[in-house]
Amino acid sequence: MSTFTAQRQDAEQRYADRRPLSKELFERASAVMPGGSTRSVLDMSPFPFRVASAAGSELIDVDGITYVDFLGDYSAGLLGHDPEPVRAAVTAALEHGWSFGGVHTDEIRVAEAVVDRFPSLEQVRFTNSGTEANLMALQLARYHTRRQRIVVCDGAYHGGLLYFGHGGEALLAPFDFTRVRYNDIDALTAIDDTVAAVLIEPMMGAGGCIPAEQEYLIALRRRCDETGSLLIFDEVMTSRMSAGGLQQRTGVLPDLTTLGKYLAGGMTFGAFGGRADVMAAFDPARGGTLTHGGTFNNNVVSMAAAAAAMSEMLSEAKLSQLFARGESLRSRFNKLFAASTLPLSATGVGSMMAVHTVEGPINGPHDLETSDHELRQLLFHELLHRGCYIAARGFIALSLDITDEQCDTLVEAMSEAIDSISTPN
Repeated sequence: MSTFTAQRQDAEQRYADRRPLSKELFERASAVMPGGSTRSVLDMSPFPFRVASAAGSELIDVDGITYVDFLGDYSAGLLGHDPEPVRAAVTAALEHGWSFGGVHTDEIRVAEAVVDRFPSLEQVRFTNSGTEANLMALQLARYHTRRQRIVVCDGAYHGGLLYFGHGGEALLAPFDFTRVRYNDIDALTAIDDTVAAVLIEPMMGAGGCIPAEQEYLIALRRRCDETGSLLIFDEVMTSRMSAGGLQQRTGVLPDLTTLGKYLAGGMTFGAFGGRADVMAAFDPARGGTLTHGGTFNNNVVSMAAAAAAMSEMLSEAKLSQLFARGESLRSRFNKLFAASTLPLSATGVGSMMAVHTVEGPINGPHDLETSDHELRQLLFHELLHRGCYIAARGFIALSLDITDEQCDTLVEAMSEAIDSISTPN
C-alpha cells in the first residue's frame, strides 16, 4: 500500500461530495456507454466531472465549478475553446451547404498551408484523426519500400490502434512491429534492410512528454538513410512547437510526417504527407495505384476551420511566445520539485509537459516504471481542488489562451498541493 493511499481516498471523497450532478450523470452514462464515456483517456476516479460550457481557457462543469484548463484537450485545444476566427470561418462555410460528396476550394487552401509550413512535406492528404494518419503512413511506407517490418519505440502512443505501452496489445494493429528503447542509439541496429519504416515522435507525447535527444534523432536519420527505411515523424502533438513543427526546431527532417489534433481549431482532423515521390502512390497521373477512402476527409467544417486556424491564429510569433511560456513553467515546476521531499519531476518541450511521480533524469518510458500511481492521483486531485485542470496522468498542454498570470496560479497551486501532501492534517 502506497504512503499516499489514505490521502488519495480522502481527496476523492472530497471531490465526489462537491459534484453530485456529475456523479448522477456518470451513473446514467454508464448504463448506455461502457465506462460512462466513449473516450478512455477521460476516465478518472471516482468519476469524471461533466463539462457544461467552455470559453477561452476555462471550463465550467454541471455542478457550477470553474477550472482553468491547462490540459488543452490533450493538445487538440491549442486554440482555446471558442476561437473566433474558427467560429466565423465555419459559420460562413455552412452557409453554402455541407456534405458535398465532392472536392472544394478550402481543401486546396489547407493543403497549401500545410505544405508551406512543414519543411518535410511536399504533398499531403487528409484524414479524420491522427490515428488514421499514422495507419495510412505506415501502409504507404510498406507499399513504397515493398517491406513489411515497422520499428517503433516501447511505450509510445501513436493512436488507439498503435499504443505500445502497458495494456495496448489487445487493440494493436496487426503489423510486424519491432520495439526499441527510446533515446537508445545502440538499439538502432534493429533497423536494417527488412524495415519499411520507423515511426517515432520527436518528443513522446502521451508516453510522458519525453524529448528525443538531438544526437539520437541525427543517428536515427542516418540509419534510415543507410538502410532505405522511411523515417516517419508523428507530429500530431509536437507540430505546435513552431510553425514548422518540432522538425523545424531540430533540423532533422523525416520522409513522412503525420499531423492532427489542433490544426483544425478543435474540429476533427488528421493528415499525412511528405516526399512527393512517396506520395505519388496516390496519384493515378503518376502511375499511382493506391486508393485512399474517407467520407469526411475533406469535410467542409474541418477544412474551413483549418484554413482559418493556420492563416489567422498559428503564426510563428504566437507559437514562439507559447513555447517560451511553457519552457518557463516547466523550469519553475522543477525548482519547486527540487526543494520538495516528494519524488517529482517535470519533462517536456515548450508548451507540452508532464509531471512525473519519480525523480529524474527521464530518458524514456522505462524510467517511469517506478512511478507512484497513488501520489500522481493525489496530486491531480489537489490541483483540481484548487481550480487547475491537468490530466490525471500529469500531462499538460497549454493553449494560446493561457496567460502568464494563469501560469503563476498553477505554480502557486502546485506549491500548495505539495505542502498539503507533505504535511497532511
